[in-house]
Amino acid sequence: MDETANVATSSNGIIHISIPRLKQRFSIIVPSIDDILAILDAAKIATTILFVTSITNRENNDKQGQIIDDWGKEIIMSCLAQGLPSTIVAVHNIQKLHIKKRQEYKQSVQRAISKWLPEEKVFELDTTADCLNMLRHVGLQKQRNLFYKDIRPHLLVEEVSFESDDNSLDFGTLMVSGYLRGTTPLSVNGLIHISGFGNFQMSCIKTLRDPYLIEREQKKYLSDDKMEWKNEIAILTADPEKQESLESEYIPDPMDAEQTWPTKEELAEAAKKNRNRKIVKVVPKGTSEYQAAWIPDEDGESLGIYSENESEDNMDVEEAKSEAASSENLEDDEQYETITISEAPLDEERYDQDIDMIEEKQAMENFKEAKLDAQFPDEIDTPQDILAKIRYQKYRGLESFRTSPWDPKENLPIDYSRIIEFADYDRRRKRIYKECKDIEGVMPGCYIQVCIARVSKETFKTLAIIENKPLIVAALLPYEHKMSLLNVVLKHSSNYTQPIKSKERLIFQCGFRRFTTCPIFSQHTNGAKHKYERYFHPETTVVASMYAPITFSPCPVLCYVESKSGKLELIATGSVLSCNPNRIVSKRVVLSGHPYKVNKRSVVIRFMFFHREDIEWFKPIQLRTKYGRRGHIKEPLGTHGHMKCIFSSQLKSQDTVLMNLYKRVFPKWTYELV
Repeated sequence: MDETANVATSSNGIIHISIPRLKQRFSIIVPSIDDILAILDAAKIATTILFVTSITNRENNDKQGQIIDDWGKEIIMSCLAQGLPSTIVAVHNIQKLHIKKRQEYKQSVQRAISKWLPEEKVFELDTTADCLNMLRHVGLQKQRNLFYKDIRPHLLVEEVSFESDDNSLDFGTLMVSGYLRGTTPLSVNGLIHISGFGNFQMSCIKTLRDPYLIEREQKKYLSDDKMEWKNEIAILTADPEKQESLESEYIPDPMDAEQTWPTKEELAEAAKKNRNRKIVKVVPKGTSEYQAAWIPDEDGESLGIYSENESEDNMDVEEAKSEAASSENLEDDEQYETITISEAPLDEERYDQDIDMIEEKQAMENFKEAKLDAQFPDEIDTPQDILAKIRYQKYRGLESFRTSPWDPKENLPIDYSRIIEFADYDRRRKRIYKECKDIEGVMPGCYIQVCIARVSKETFKTLAIIENKPLIVAALLPYEHKMSLLNVVLKHSSNYTQPIKSKERLIFQCGFRRFTTCPIFSQHTNGAKHKYERYFHPETTVVASMYAPITFSPCPVLCYVESKSGKLELIATGSVLSCNPNRIVSKRVVLSGHPYKVNKRSVVIRFMFFHREDIEWFKPIQLRTKYGRRGHIKEPLGTHGHMKCIFSSQLKSQDTVLMNLYKRVFPKWTYELV
């Protein structure tokens, strides 16, 4: 390294290098290679990422296979998914090769990384001159901007301290210091998010002297006697009237929709309306008011104020019966553990000891179910021990899945009363992005100290023991602390070949946040209704819907699953689609039947239902076949489920008759911060 360079290390392990010759400063973070989340946080906060490969990792007979191992591929793919800043690729220990083979090896490294970084030049990283040349390139290369980072002010914490409150021993003020990054100012009245710990309010922001200045810059901050630093600390204090609240969800009142007995005021008002009610009747002359009251008022016309009769829609027989029926039965199969005695030789028994048979059986069942779902999507067998109208009482038939109406406010779960909804999500997002550049606050580039209010001592103790993991404090945009229904587009990772079942617990990294939840999957299509997907199959793209804090797009999303060993596997990548609770996700059930007798367009169908009353119940729903015919049920035949159907054209004997039923599904409230 340059002899004139100044090297300093902060309390959180961040290395600061000041090089007067280059007139630049550099901050270097080296995260732990065993923690994938720490590596992602470091790559998220960095402006330049240095990828290093070493010649010593190469085997004798392998010239290219060990240039980038599986761990390196996972890191590169994860960094690309969350947004890759400027990059540099370097080779270490290349001097151990013969001078004639060095260029060939650098070309092999170039070919290996060209899949992800096609235009990157490979540097050597062995001597002091190589290091200085690399730093010079870092300082001169064009920085790649990421919108989701630049629009949210954030800082990498350099120092952490804690002061207990006077009126409480369990809570206090957490003070974090670092360089403010981004392109928008940080408002003291807003909220901040500490990765892994949640949202907090700020009590004040202090602009401090930069502790890692270059010698030529230090003269600006020295007083006239050249002995003491100028005191230029600026403090911004939060305004309680303008400060945003930490309340993230609404607390619904369970008695809000309950009917209560009318009060005395309501009874008096109703009596007054009745007294003011007047009716004009045609009566013979000389009839008194008392006599007129006994004359039928068939032709009378009311002139007073009365409430209009609220006409209720006649309820279908199906709806009335469905409300009285019991809830949907569960069809979960019980899992049994079997113990087998192996007669294999000793080596095979040792191999079997490392295999979890329960996990093997469960994986086999999952593959079998996913394969059946891919071959026969949504097709299920009609139960014979229970009436179909009871089993599928929550389902409905649609003439057209694309154009048939469906009210998005119909039969909403209680969790919808806890979230917020935008009248126009895109318009609100654009407005927030426009207004956040004009707010009053601390401008990026300053070295600041953020005083975070109401932080528990347990949180500070957890922060104090963190090693080799960057701590990020990011500002939240308006409404981003509120809960809503978050929809993200996910593309299945090519390295993970297993199907993912809907409502399975997954780990999401959405921007600066990281949380676990159990999403539901649906097709990524246009229109008001979207078909529910039971499995997230490899090489497909779906939309995952979940209850989570609002995050304005564009914002990258990474999805992980945790194995039994605790290792995180990247299963999908994508981005935020919207925060729209009105997105209708419809679960489809396909009942199938087979032709029994075919007489031109008239066909007798069996095995779709097994009770006569089920046929009467589902009679209004349209039928279709796998060969494209359309039809309807005409009448039931007998009592064992046979029915006569009429189709648009003659049916083939090998055709299959299908009936589509739909119901709307919602995710469960399973959000947990990681």
